[in-house]
Amino acid sequence: MKPAKEADVGLDRDVFMRALIRELATSLESVVGLEEASGYISLVGQSVGSQLNESYTAALGLPRLGREQVADVLVDLKQRIKGDFYLISQDDEKIVLGSRSCPFAEKVLGRDSMCMMTSNVFGTIAAQNLGYARVELEETIARGHSGCRVVVHLTPDLDVDDEPGREYFGDRHATGSTGAAALPAGD
Repeated sequence: MKPAKEADVGLDRDVFMRALIRELATSLESVVGLEEASGYISLVGQSVGSQLNESYTAALGLPRLGREQVADVLVDLKQRIKGDFYLISQDDEKIVLGSRSCPFAEKVLGRDSMCMMTSNVFGTIAAQNLGYARVELEETIARGHSGCRVVVHLTPDLDVDDEPGREYFGDRHATGSTGAAALPAGD
């Protein structure tokens, strides 16, 4: 009899964690619906975004990142977790990112709520450093696109209720407010 450790089951920590997150998202979506599931995952993404922001600012020895540094950090963090993100463009109004692969790989297909991790991590980091962000997920692998296109808007629109995406507001150090928050914007 062949020992289990010699069986070709394609299982490692990464595959297990991606499967676990997918099944959590699936359970949430089926029990409370896509919108509520996205909200729950948003809370996790916001917390992770704050932790990553603290790690990057400490490692770079800066109290706050500028726009170009924020763009660099967003690409770097996704690259580190095997999301093939790259910078398409950036200016004072927005940072546009693309991706050829998702850190969740095939486990993200059909699970839009999992994209809230990207939205919230990006939005939290941008808002904590630049004061404001609205993250628009124009294209996602979860929705069946060949890649992702994420726009991080850096200036609020007058009629944000009509704009797609989710808004993020910086903490009091960046904006004068008393905390970081994420709000849907006209999804």
